[in-house]
Amino acid sequence: MPKVLAEGKTIDCEQGSNLREILLQNSIELYNGGARVINCRGIGSCGTCTVKVEGKVSAANWRDRARRSLPPHSPTTNLRLACQTQVLGNVKVTKFDGFWGQGSRIVWTPKG
Repeated sequence: MPKVLAEGKTIDCEQGSNLREILLQNSIELYNGGARVINCRGIGSCGTCTVKVEGKVSAANWRDRARRSLPPHSPTTNLRLACQTQVLGNVKVTKFDGFWGQGSRIVWTPKG
C-alpha cells in the first residue's frame, strides 16, 4: 500500500488513487488563496492544484501536459497537477506559493 507524505502527514492509500482526492480527504490544504474557492474541482483545466511530487506516480496525461504548457506554468518545471496524478508508489509532495502553486516559495513540504 503506497504512502503519501504531505504537510507533515503520512497517508496510506490504494495504488492508483488520485493524488488530489487523497490530499483533500486528509485535510491537506491543496489550494492557495482564492484558488480555494475558484478551481476546476479536479477536471484538469485550471492548474491551481500544482504540486511537486517525488516518487512513483502515473505519467503526465494530455490534460496535465496541456495545462502546464500555458502561463503561468512552464512545461520545463517538475510540477504536476494533483488532480491528474495517480499514486503508484510512495510519494513526497511539496506545495509552492502563487495562485496556481507555481511560485518559488514553499508553502508546505512532506514534513510540514
